[in-house]
Amino acid sequence: MRNLRDIWVYLSASPLLHLTLTLIAYQVGLFVYRRARLNPLLNPVLIGVVTVLVALLVTGTPYETYFNGAQFVHFLLGPATVALAIPLYRQVQIVRKSALAIIVSIVAGSLTASVSAVAIAWALGASHDTLLSIAPKSVTAPVAMGISERLGGLPSLTAVLVILTGIVGAMLGTYTMNALGIRDWSARGFAMGTASHGIGTARALQVNETAGAFSGLAMGLNALATALLLPLLWRLFF
Repeated sequence: MRNLRDIWVYLSASPLLHLTLTLIAYQVGLFVYRRARLNPLLNPVLIGVVTVLVALLVTGTPYETYFNGAQFVHFLLGPATVALAIPLYRQVQIVRKSALAIIVSIVAGSLTASVSAVAIAWALGASHDTLLSIAPKSVTAPVAMGISERLGGLPSLTAVLVILTGIVGAMLGTYTMNALGIRDWSARGFAMGTASHGIGTARALQVNETAGAFSGLAMGLNALATALLLPLLWRLFF
């Protein structure tokens, strides 16, 4: 037992352990997701998060220790986001034809995502700090945390809300759009990217290339629109 404990102490100090844990957890989620024929309720990110959480709780590993290894995956978020330009480039003709609709949709979507979240949280009695933190919840995490910090919110809470928003959007977005009768892939993808940023975009890319391209476009534009509009609106009304 002592030898096993010594081995665990050695492994737990290695960044590669938690990087490997992250990759394995996602592969488990992806395996379940594919076996379920891409059922959105079995989102691989959700399964991966739960798997990592259980592993950290069982082993008593602090989040800071885990992140020292997982930060390599975090670093790759930047290049992965830039790579979304590839499917977008393939759909550039459709994007040009839809320029006006895209501008109107992104402004409406950005405002709706922020205002509705703040209104619901306020109606439920949320604190001022929570309202500030929840406002940018539909924007990709690095941008949302920056907006939250600038407004005076709690970036760590914002990060949690952003991840939850992305997971819920990826899980329920397909059913919602089916119920509303939205069939056009570009509209479905744009809605998914606006509402649930990168996690929703990953789901859209797995389903249809056009949807994935428009979702990536919406994710980027929503981050820009929210960063510009939200601080202005907050100063005007609060």
